[in-house]
Amino acid sequence: MPLDTSSYSLALLRLDGRRWNELRLLRAQISTQASADGSSYLEMGNTKVICTVSGPTEPKGTGGARAGGDNAEVKVEISIAGFSGVDRKRRGKNDKRISEMATTIANAFTNSLFTHLYPHSTITLSLHVLSQDGSLLAALINASTLALADAGIPMRDYICSCTAGSTSSYSSNDESADPLLDLNSTEELELPFLTVATLGASDEVSVLVMETRVQVGRLEGMLAVAVDGCKQVRDLLDGVVRTRGKKILEGTTKL
Repeated sequence: MPLDTSSYSLALLRLDGRRWNELRLLRAQISTQASADGSSYLEMGNTKVICTVSGPTEPKGTGGARAGGDNAEVKVEISIAGFSGVDRKRRGKNDKRISEMATTIANAFTNSLFTHLYPHSTITLSLHVLSQDGSLLAALINASTLALADAGIPMRDYICSCTAGSTSSYSSNDESADPLLDLNSTEELELPFLTVATLGASDEVSVLVMETRVQVGRLEGMLAVAVDGCKQVRDLLDGVVRTRGKKILEGTTKL
């Protein structure tokens, strides 16, 4: 089917054919690992992530119920496959960027989950990156949300994440630059961008990470586009959960 250019100039399309406010194709599944308490597989474009959830469980060898505090502890472990990126760089657990992403995800879900229901216990999220093509932190957060929902751990609402960037670099000082939604790896290398995660369909921001420099005048537009993208992601994730729930109900009814 030929591209309809009657209302949108080809000159304004991005390299992958998307308009400025279009998400990449998002695919997701839950209950992908039978041995885990909760699991998910998510693709955002060519970024592919697997997440498994273990817990809530009591810490081993720490005195059982006397260990820990009144709230469950959320631990996040991230492993990036050597073949996931173009450079095939091996990243260890002590890699600074991996540690920062793990801490960001753990803090976000600690504030979203009803951890007070599971005192003296630990909830462990294991994230495995199979392919990197931009918006990595956003993909990890979205996969974690699905896996936690699959594990049946109560939470205030979905935490949904997306990236937004600006069409001009910091050095160009172009105040009229337009925002872009859901950046791929090529765009992240060239443009300033931020990662935003919101709670449910609201405008409540639970994660805001920016690793690049940007003109202050462009920040508000980027944030607005990212929040709108998070709402689109929420609808997609909610559809995945509802589809899975419908299959479970249908299977129960047949029995």
